[in-house]
Amino acid sequence: MRLSKYFLPTLKENPGEAQVISHRLMLRAGMIRQSSAGIYSWLPLGLRVLKKIEAIVREEQNSMGNQEILMPTIQPADIWRKSGRYDDYGPEMLRIIDRHERDMLYGPTNEELVTEIFANSIRSYKDLPQLLYHIQWKFRDEIRPRFGVMRGREFLMKDAYSFDINSEEARCSYNKYFIAYLKTYASLGLKAIPMTADTGPIGGNMSHEFLIIADTGESEIACHRQYLEMDLSCQDIDYNQDLQPVIHRYTEKYAATDDKRDPAIEKALGDDVRTARGIEVGHIFYFGTKYSEKLGAKVSGPKGEEIAVEMGSYGIGVSRLVGAIIEASHDDKGIIWPKAVAPFKVGLINLNISDRDCTVACEKAYNDLDSAGIEVIYDDREARPGAKFADMDLIGLPWQLIVGPRGIKTGSVELKNRISGEREEISMESALTRLLD
Repeated sequence: MRLSKYFLPTLKENPGEAQVISHRLMLRAGMIRQSSAGIYSWLPLGLRVLKKIEAIVREEQNSMGNQEILMPTIQPADIWRKSGRYDDYGPEMLRIIDRHERDMLYGPTNEELVTEIFANSIRSYKDLPQLLYHIQWKFRDEIRPRFGVMRGREFLMKDAYSFDINSEEARCSYNKYFIAYLKTYASLGLKAIPMTADTGPIGGNMSHEFLIIADTGESEIACHRQYLEMDLSCQDIDYNQDLQPVIHRYTEKYAATDDKRDPAIEKALGDDVRTARGIEVGHIFYFGTKYSEKLGAKVSGPKGEEIAVEMGSYGIGVSRLVGAIIEASHDDKGIIWPKAVAPFKVGLINLNISDRDCTVACEKAYNDLDSAGIEVIYDDREARPGAKFADMDLIGLPWQLIVGPRGIKTGSVELKNRISGEREEISMESALTRLLD
């Protein structure tokens, strides 16, 4: 992609309405633009990152045996009345009346709808377990939307739902999602600490939040120091093994969100407790038969008896993760993307497009990288070198390949690692070999 043709409306100054770093940097880097309070358009650079995060989330859900569906954004109010949540959910729910005077709503979550789908489709315990998920836009009418995509009104979420014959099998499903979440965050370049959490309006009696540490986190969390040193990637764990011992290993130490903290435990831990700011990036729930009883999600058991299925739900805020990653990975110059989600791998900078040798070398490098399937954005604009460096640091690509007239005369280019900050002058051939690895 040539930057001279790319829609990348960067900003030099911090927007006044942006309160947190991720919001400021996303606006400045031309990733998003606000449509109305808490609602954003995703521009090309931001959408590339969003799609990469979505793909990683989807890959891990598929790997654990989850099946993807797609449910609508607009839902009938009747099923929410059956569950008892239509009035309980409060003003965050956007309620709609269609032309036939039917009560509808813009879905803030999908427990009711997916339970109705299951109830109308599955009849026997032999068809269990069922694990279903979708990645869809949600709407919650926050009274004070803030922090950009971190707490917007419209957001992209992966929400999943499990259906099991009994509580033991439901716990097995819950454990699979627990591990899948840890694997997902590791693939995104994040360390997410699992913490016991409140169930909130979803309901149930077992719940975990996954939080990443960031100085600008929304709330203060506390955990045993070993969590900060623990390998939470779970890459060697097979979903078919007994996962309960693994879950125990990752939850046996103290870790608590702000509303679950215990001063007595923290005092007893002494120097072993660590406090920090945390950002929630996922939440999982087990709520038993709360929805299946009310919405008729029942199957015939081994003896022909009617059994209400045990359920859980599992959410990852896909669009929220974009902001969370930036909060955890940036410097005073801009974003520093983990390699897995960077919009491009390489930023190729031509310091002087009027210099024939410089431009010939850049064109060849651009074509070689593009032909090899390397995602590269080529800054071929007529702009000052300082402006090019500032924009490239702002958008935070893992590598910068800098080509200037002086270096070309001596057969060298500069290769900069945005993550480590290291720079080296090497030949173009060596630089391309490094980038193609």
